Amino acid sequence: MNSNEIRKAFLDYFASKEHTIVPSAPMVIKNDPTLMFTNAGMNQFKDIFLGNVPRKFPRAADSQKCLRVSGKHNDLEEVGKDTYHHTMFEMLCNWSFGDYFKADAIAYAWEFLTEVVKLDKDRLYATVFGGDEKDKTEADEEAKQLWMRFLPENRILYGNKKDNFWEMGDTGPCGPCSEIHIDLRDDDERQKINAVALINKDNPLVIEIWNLVFMQFNRLASGELVPLAAKHVDTGMGFERLCMAVQGKKSNYDTDVFQPLIQKLAQLSNKKYGEDHQTDIALRVVADHLRAVSFAIADGQLPSNTGAGYVIRRILRRAIRYGYTFLGFNQPFINTLVKDLVEQMGGQFPELKAQQVLIEKVIAEEETSFLKTLESGIVKFENYCSKLAAGKPVAGDFAFELFDTYGFPIDLTQLLASEKGLLVDMEGFQKGLAEQKARSRAAAAVETEDWVELSNDIHPTEFVGYDTLSCECKILKYRKVKTKGKSLFQIVLDRTPFYAESGGQLGDSGILQNINEKIQIDNTIKENNLWVHISTTLPENLTGTFTATVNEDLRQTTQNNHSATHLIHFALRHVLGTHVEQKGSLVAPDRLRFDFSHFAKMSDEEIQQVEKMVNDLVRKNLPLNERRAVPIEEAKKLGAMALFGEKYGDKVRVIQFGDSIEFCGGTHTSATGNIGLVKIISESAIAAGVRRIEAITGKYAEEYVNGFITIHNNLKAQLNTDNLEQSVSRLAAENAAMKKALEAFKQEKIAATAAAMKDKAVEVNGFKVISGVLEMDADGLKQIAYQLRTAAEKLLVVFGTVEGGKPNLTVALSDDLVASGLQAGKLVREAAALIQGGGGGQPSLAQAGGKNCDGIQAAVNKVVTVVTEGN
Repeated sequence: MNSNEIRKAFLDYFASKEHTIVPSAPMVIKNDPTLMFTNAGMNQFKDIFLGNVPRKFPRAADSQKCLRVSGKHNDLEEVGKDTYHHTMFEMLCNWSFGDYFKADAIAYAWEFLTEVVKLDKDRLYATVFGGDEKDKTEADEEAKQLWMRFLPENRILYGNKKDNFWEMGDTGPCGPCSEIHIDLRDDDERQKINAVALINKDNPLVIEIWNLVFMQFNRLASGELVPLAAKHVDTGMGFERLCMAVQGKKSNYDTDVFQPLIQKLAQLSNKKYGEDHQTDIALRVVADHLRAVSFAIADGQLPSNTGAGYVIRRILRRAIRYGYTFLGFNQPFINTLVKDLVEQMGGQFPELKAQQVLIEKVIAEEETSFLKTLESGIVKFENYCSKLAAGKPVAGDFAFELFDTYGFPIDLTQLLASEKGLLVDMEGFQKGLAEQKARSRAAAAVETEDWVELSNDIHPTEFVGYDTLSCECKILKYRKVKTKGKSLFQIVLDRTPFYAESGGQLGDSGILQNINEKIQIDNTIKENNLWVHISTTLPENLTGTFTATVNEDLRQTTQNNHSATHLIHFALRHVLGTHVEQKGSLVAPDRLRFDFSHFAKMSDEEIQQVEKMVNDLVRKNLPLNERRAVPIEEAKKLGAMALFGEKYGDKVRVIQFGDSIEFCGGTHTSATGNIGLVKIISESAIAAGVRRIEAITGKYAEEYVNGFITIHNNLKAQLNTDNLEQSVSRLAAENAAMKKALEAFKQEKIAATAAAMKDKAVEVNGFKVISGVLEMDADGLKQIAYQLRTAAEKLLVVFGTVEGGKPNLTVALSDDLVASGLQAGKLVREAAALIQGGGGGQPSLAQAGGKNCDGIQAAVNKVVTVVTEGN
């Protein structure tokens, strides 16, 4: 079976067991502050497991794209070095939401592996939870007895809490798990060592392929485990590992999941997979990382210097570095492999094909940029080593600087050092790395207490904010959170008019009050589908009835801006073309930002066209046509635009202003006339093929325009003119003429000064010396020194000046002095200490600047002394 057939077999099998087959959720997570990427199949169902929303179906299955770059066995720097770990991978999953439990989960897994994909029963092993004294949990004897229907007891092993007890996080749903392992070793190896001794021992051929998690507990902040009201099953099987087992391979990378990419890459690099250990690692790294980066970009996450974007940039740069160092690529190459990935996986994941051009352009730009950075880092390393004392190792803090600033993994620095016979201070490097991680942990540290539930009827918050800005409500639950030394309270209401931050729109603020007290709501966010209201205080009477009221002014300007982004999107597609797609947005009360796909800078005329079209739509005062709970296929027939990288439910909300129709859950103005005025204030590139428009509306746009009108009027008054454009043009022409005259005067002065200084040449110990402190700018001194250096043999030219309160030193040497070993750059660096500065340049001509004006004459004298007296 090939990989596509294996995936289909899994989904078909569970469909036959009455599971709803759901599409993979995006790999990039946008509305969960606890996660940047989907790292397990269950992420999209967290809210069901947490009890925040009711289940839509009792059983489900899918093939979920996941990304892991940290945690057990998932250190990014180790991926590619073994045969079975990856950054991006597919997880084949099946779930039961309060339906079947251990018996059926185990039976389904066994039947699929042994009857559907025909794995050898004699090579399969199972582990079950062996209990934990600290948690006061007993061994999972139930799971063991269920496994004994299929396996002999000696192939069922007890595992510890680390391997066989799954937890969502420090708190939340958890439970024992049962892992299925397979022994892929040759028969002679199996005879020598029983696989039982190798399970969970990092043997590359005795590996876990499926984990069956039995969620039956909830862990509180105190660490206590309490039973869940409903028990769930969450299973995950590594697709790539399953393919290895089914296809009889010894490595995930030998399957048809990776081989097409590896062979293409080997062809491009003129290498052969399987002949050299380091080359093989490089080929695996690039193939793996290409997948991770491509899927992330397709889901809307571009490489950047922060957050999830930084993770993607790190992964891509690691691939580039391996290609540069071990495969001989010094030009962009990874982007050329995207089409091969699309051919291979675009059928299962259509977002790859739809975003192919963008993926290629983003990767190509990142490659070009990082290859330059690599070259700069290597130059920096060479310069460092040229000054390194004999016998000294490369300092750990310098190695960390290369890692942190230039993206050099430590093994690259070690490789460069070994080529020079040098060692690297690894203890110092690890210290810098540990300090960086500690800073990151401290910055992200959040102490979260357990939810305090105030009602027996805990249900999803009813959002009424589309229709009203105020409503009566009760507090369902709350908890205290400490972050960055500040205590906050998170409050969940039964009903709320507060919009929770999502889809680029910032959350509402306002007040929560009753007859006796009032508290400020500073922000509203979504966490695991909970509507969470943030406040620095709690009401004294927590069980009372409150009125929740949104800040009307902030909501109005925010929703005006949100509607404006829809109009901008519509106008961009009309002016630039239908290839334009939204790639991100920010909707705040005072501004908006709209990121979109386009491969060229917008011209001033195009920006004006977009702005004009948007304001025409505003002036038409188009009414909001809002449709709620529209079946998604029906919404698509209406022409509503769906965005790649967004996860939609079976029913969606559709927002329409005239011909602009989009899926959207945000708040919007009742008619476009409320927006007032839209003013685009900037258009720029944020990545290859992605542009950003920033704009303001309403009173902020008026203030912006009025600011320019004020400047315009002030300039007219200063220039005493009614025709500002004409007056400025005349001034510019006069300024250009004056600059030309000044430059001619300066050149005359330079020529005259050079002639005068030439006549002042003196002979000192066989050298001809022209020196002095002159009244001339640094550029003029440089030109004079350059002209004079060819006037005689054995000629030293040294000038000093003070310009704008800062000293400057210029040194020039004749060619014969340079040939004798003297260097102007070295001379200025030595003398620069006297002016408290530094500098450098070419062997024949160099300059230095400083702070101490009183030392300029001494600096000139120092150079003369060093050259003429040899000291």
